[in-house]
Amino acid sequence: MRNWVENNPVSEALALDKVAESLLLLIIFLVVQKLTGKMLEKQSRRIEKVYEWKKIARYVIGTIAIILFLRIWFEGFQSLLTFLGIVSAGIAIALKDFVANMVAWIFIVSRNPFNVGDRIQIGDISGDVVDIRLFQFTLLEIGNWVDSDQSTGRLIHVPNARVFQTPQANYTQSFQYIWNEMSACITFESDHVKAKKILLKILNKIALPLIEGAEQEFEEARKRFLIIHGTISPQVYIKIKDQGVELLVRYLVPARKRRDSENNIWEEVLRIFNKEKNIQFAYPTTRFYTEKQKQTKV
Repeated sequence: MRNWVENNPVSEALALDKVAESLLLLIIFLVVQKLTGKMLEKQSRRIEKVYEWKKIARYVIGTIAIILFLRIWFEGFQSLLTFLGIVSAGIAIALKDFVANMVAWIFIVSRNPFNVGDRIQIGDISGDVVDIRLFQFTLLEIGNWVDSDQSTGRLIHVPNARVFQTPQANYTQSFQYIWNEMSACITFESDHVKAKKILLKILNKIALPLIEGAEQEFEEARKRFLIIHGTISPQVYIKIKDQGVELLVRYLVPARKRRDSENNIWEEVLRIFNKEKNIQFAYPTTRFYTEKQKQTKV
């Protein structure tokens, strides 16, 4: 590199010209980037798409600007490219993690395993994708010590290369709904048939309005993935447990409304069950019989 610089001296006047050209290039770069951002904002109302395309445009414009900048300052740019190619091969070996993150970024942008705004789980980390950059993506964490997939408020920065090493679960890609389950246990003496009817009525009142358009989304998702599904209406299943009869509620809900739906359903269940004399919640109990009771029973 030293020999190349010595063989290509730059005069003071020529250096001033190059500085002026570089400043002009920087101004053009900033103006083009600003105008591109404004144009993309007018083209789409979806914040996630605008954000994604603005980042791609920034990388493309930045790369072009760097190439033009090198052409300004280095007349022997082609020979310099050969030199930089040899150097970059050594850097790729020494900085394999950085290279892996960049390749993973290309994979994320091109194949879209997730986008900004999606709710995903990667390994033991779950959250909403709030940023995707060249070396890492950022999640707004959910779960952990907080129940029902609500936000913890923490930002988790994950290296892009993790997508090649760990399976990812996407809560919202192509289909915005997930199945949620709740269980209530009533005593053996309770009227479980009536309890089941009450639960189905509550689900039809609260859960069904949340999934309007779900059938259409299912059909759209099936065009991309082989998804086989049955009914999307709420269901109540019965199972015998040690302490009583378990009523298992299963219903479809938007991924980000899981906790709100649970709260609304439980409030309605408690309100109605408290009015029913022949429906009682069960809890772990121990029954004792005296010798006299046993003889009477026989």
